Amino acid sequence: MDDVRSISRRALLFGRAAPVPASVVFRPPWARPEAEFTRACTRCDACVRQCPQQVLVRGADGLPRFDATAGECTFCGECVAACDSDAFAPSLDPPWTLLAQVADRCLSAHGVVCASCHDVCPASAIHVPPAARGAATVDAERCTGCGACVGTCPVDAITLQHAQATEAIA
Repeated sequence: MDDVRSISRRALLFGRAAPVPASVVFRPPWARPEAEFTRACTRCDACVRQCPQQVLVRGADGLPRFDATAGECTFCGECVAACDSDAFAPSLDPPWTLLAQVADRCLSAHGVVCASCHDVCPASAIHVPPAARGAATVDAERCTGCGACVGTCPVDAITLQHAQATEAIA
């Protein structure tokens, strides 16, 4: 259990929002491929302002990015509707290829009863073995990559990855 950080009860109950590393950038749902998106986006922040969940933020590059530590994307489409440029492709299905990944520091993997990720997952894609008998697992077929589980994990054991990256890990 050396890898599990000591956390306060408050942090366990309410989750901690850790900053997303600068090298990890996820564009909003329905964003065109990176080169097309960066070329088409006018950096007007209309999509950021329109996001009801406030999970879209202006990145260091001036472009919008998805911050899963801020909450979940409900795929409402308000970001797409607010955009006057050609940066989004609303016909994309699914809207992105993000999937949740669980790291070894998952509390349940270390015998600590925790199901915060399971409890908030709107797609019921996360399974936590009863009585802390193993790490949480993610059903890739059900996971939408909404990010609801990321900010609620008290030990930051859940991250989002593009599906291609998760296939390389498997």
